[in-house]
Amino acid sequence: MTHLEITQDEPAEATDGVWLTCIECGEHFPPFEGIRYTCDECGGLLEVRYADLPTFEDFGDDESAFHGGVWRYSDALPFDEGVSLPEGNTPLHDVPRLEDEIGVERLRVKHEGMNPTGSFKDRGMTVGVRVAQEIGVDRLACASTGNTSAALSAYGSRAGLEVLVLLPAGKVAAGKIAQASLHGARILEVDGNFDRCLDIVKDLADRGEAYLLNSLNPFRLEGQKTIALEIMEQFRAEEGQFPDRIVLPVGNAGNTAALYKAFRELETTGAIDENQIPKITGVQAAGSAPLVEAIEEGWDHIERWDDVETKATAIRIGNPVNAPKALPGVRETGGTAVAVSDEEITDAQRSLAEEGVGVEPASAASIAGLRTLRAEGVVGDDEQVVCLTTGHLLKDPDAAAEAGTDPEPVPADTDDVLEHLRS
Repeated sequence: MTHLEITQDEPAEATDGVWLTCIECGEHFPPFEGIRYTCDECGGLLEVRYADLPTFEDFGDDESAFHGGVWRYSDALPFDEGVSLPEGNTPLHDVPRLEDEIGVERLRVKHEGMNPTGSFKDRGMTVGVRVAQEIGVDRLACASTGNTSAALSAYGSRAGLEVLVLLPAGKVAAGKIAQASLHGARILEVDGNFDRCLDIVKDLADRGEAYLLNSLNPFRLEGQKTIALEIMEQFRAEEGQFPDRIVLPVGNAGNTAALYKAFRELETTGAIDENQIPKITGVQAAGSAPLVEAIEEGWDHIERWDDVETKATAIRIGNPVNAPKALPGVRETGGTAVAVSDEEITDAQRSLAEEGVGVEPASAASIAGLRTLRAEGVVGDDEQVVCLTTGHLLKDPDAAAEAGTDPEPVPADTDDVLEHLRS
């Protein structure tokens, strides 16, 4: 089933049963000796591997499925504990009206906006910043559409390390810049888009000026794979089975890659079998959809979009660096990818809010994409689906205000208020 085979044959380069493997040529590297983000031999993406994965004997147990957060899964991570705030253990919401409207058998929403800094990025940073401590660096850096900068700034501050963030000027929501600022990051606003920011951060990392903590860093994805582990545990504990499909927004495709790795590890250990792996289904904004293009065209790579635009700022990315991991994840789980308009995203944001689930625009792309795929008959009415929402509504308060109702001025008098309500 797996394109990227999981092997537990420990190479000489391993440290305490952990090593890095190139997904392209299979070369092995020590995990914490020297700094590398891609393969020294071919430039391919790296993946963290383990000699001993947990057996997950209590996987989905009613008592264990809702406790411990990210570090509950420490046996499947590089360390026993990380730089923690803490993170993970996010809710799996019921959304009955959306479930009825979309017409699937079961719909749940995994709300990652309930992490400490308000997005899923915290899961990656608790691991990534711990690795930075192990390696012994003193400056952390990232390019960001906002959420990465907020998370890195908080976790870097917690660890007492300098943080440098590069943001596309005028393209990042105010709530996210405020977080990075308050946590003490040095913020550079670049005259260019996110992909150009990442180009510069990679150059800085190559010159030894900073430790890169974008999702190109394979340790980031180790923390993010715990999203999949929690979804599988929580859903089975509450619904008695695993979900058929997970729908998620796609920006740099780190979560897509991380979910796929989690499922492969679960299958390797026998915690689930091939038929229980959910279909990974990605959603992008129509103005920023290179991964959707690759899926539709049958390509094994993505073509970089230099001009991207969408109000869903968190997924305004034209060159998803994790595409080589994400594309097989979508295809080999039987999933797909779809693009949705900004108007559809805003409508989905309002619909989630009506269920009491407040998210930023990019998060609502998962619901918008599920609506489209259900209308097209790609998703069946008998499917049990989890939609991933990645960031809290206060990440982008301007977008929330624009999508919501307008304030109504009234006189400071009860009778006048009642008259206004009647009118």
